[in-house]
Amino acid sequence: MRRHLRRSLLALLALGLSACSDEEVTPPDSGGADGAADGAGTQTDGPGGQDGPGQGDGSTTQDGPLKPDAAPAACGAISTFADGKQPATILHVAVTGSDTTGTGSAAKPFATIGQAAKGAKAGTAVRVHAGTYSGGSGYVANLSGTASAPIWIGGAPGEARPIIDGGSQALHLTKVRYLVVHDLEVRKSSGNGINCDDGGDYGNPDTTRHVVFKKLYIHDIGGSGNQDCLKLSGLDDYYVLDSTFAKCGGGGSGSGVDHVGCHDGLIARNTFKDMSGNAVQCKGGSERIEIRWNLMQEPGERGVNIGGSTGFTFFRPPLSKTKPNAEARKISVFANVIIGGATPLAFVGCVDCLAAHNTIVDPQSWLLRILQETTTASGYTFLPASNSKVINNIFYFDNSDLSTYVNVGSNTQPSSFTFANNLWFAHDAPGKSKPSLPVAETAAVVGQDPAFGGAAAGDYSIKAASPAAGKGQALAQLKGDRAGACYKAPPSIGAYEVKP
Repeated sequence: MRRHLRRSLLALLALGLSACSDEEVTPPDSGGADGAADGAGTQTDGPGGQDGPGQGDGSTTQDGPLKPDAAPAACGAISTFADGKQPATILHVAVTGSDTTGTGSAAKPFATIGQAAKGAKAGTAVRVHAGTYSGGSGYVANLSGTASAPIWIGGAPGEARPIIDGGSQALHLTKVRYLVVHDLEVRKSSGNGINCDDGGDYGNPDTTRHVVFKKLYIHDIGGSGNQDCLKLSGLDDYYVLDSTFAKCGGGGSGSGVDHVGCHDGLIARNTFKDMSGNAVQCKGGSERIEIRWNLMQEPGERGVNIGGSTGFTFFRPPLSKTKPNAEARKISVFANVIIGGATPLAFVGCVDCLAAHNTIVDPQSWLLRILQETTTASGYTFLPASNSKVINNIFYFDNSDLSTYVNVGSNTQPSSFTFANNLWFAHDAPGKSKPSLPVAETAAVVGQDPAFGGAAAGDYSIKAASPAAGKGQALAQLKGDRAGACYKAPPSIGAYEVKP
């Protein structure tokens, strides 16, 4: 325990983070929303084109010591439905506004997002001007933009992020479509920071669909248990981009982004700091979610909980008694940097999932976990954790910190997993680098230092002389590395390709 505390403190100091649990995380610089200051009916706020990895807010990176490229690299583009779109109408929210006499004009703004959203229609931007707002008044329901005319809710261009402080939650979005939520700071909610759901319409995937969350800063949420920064339930076709999530939940529970029955999502270029339970969790029938290019610093008990445990009534789609069910399927964890935490990756009732090209640094208990928490019962058959792949990852660890290399629980099928082309290096005892795995691995690189660019400064890139260079396996899912550079053929192991 003393060794873990000492190592965690040193890591926090090196990363510039606070080691005091009651101190707020210093917010990343906002740089304002996209575009210039606007008048009614002018200037877009959407993504404004394709973003490159790690772009954060434009003015400074949100990634702490990991420095992004200055512009999108060849394989670093992400496109959303809102790219290039401009609002036709603008409704203003300000701390000086009124929900009684306000009209939403610049001269007579509303006081709350909830009131402004009542008048929003396809093509409307709700501009929340800088200032601190009380949480708990942001209930937004049945809000529908279109593919050609989304709705935006977020900070005003050229201004600091507005702050939503306290209350049970900052925003509750239910039954929304073609919506962009952007440039907001949320802090000190007692429940979840932002909650987006399908209003209990579990069997209809179109109820809440096509939503972008970007450039958010959500932190110091809850603190006593299962409180999440961003809670997503029954959401399909969505993006969570360029945001920072910190100190949400407590007591080993709570997530940065928590999914229950979500499908076809992308969680990319975000930073997760000092989490209690997980950085990201995908459960309750979640499927086809990609977690890509994120930085996770001290991500909690399970950096990415790929699966989990869900009450039977909360699955989306509803459970079947004629077909086998699963907590999660086809979740991809790709090219992330995960530092610390009890374990970086936990395959918990997940089927056909993939962890590839991640760089994993100093987990404190296990390199991986394979578990099953939801089992066959009440006429519902559940598949065990099975058929998942761990390929092209760097595991850089202190052997003395580990309870065991891979923690395998009951009711799982570890023999169905695939391990290939991973690099394993115990930097305190290179001779103890070889892990004990549930199946034989092919083309592993064992006991060789990956020779990071500067691990003490948070630089986990590699050079051509690294034993990880060119030693990966080609994957059909292969995209760019964490800096947006294209992986070569054959690719390098880890989150970064060798720079030209």
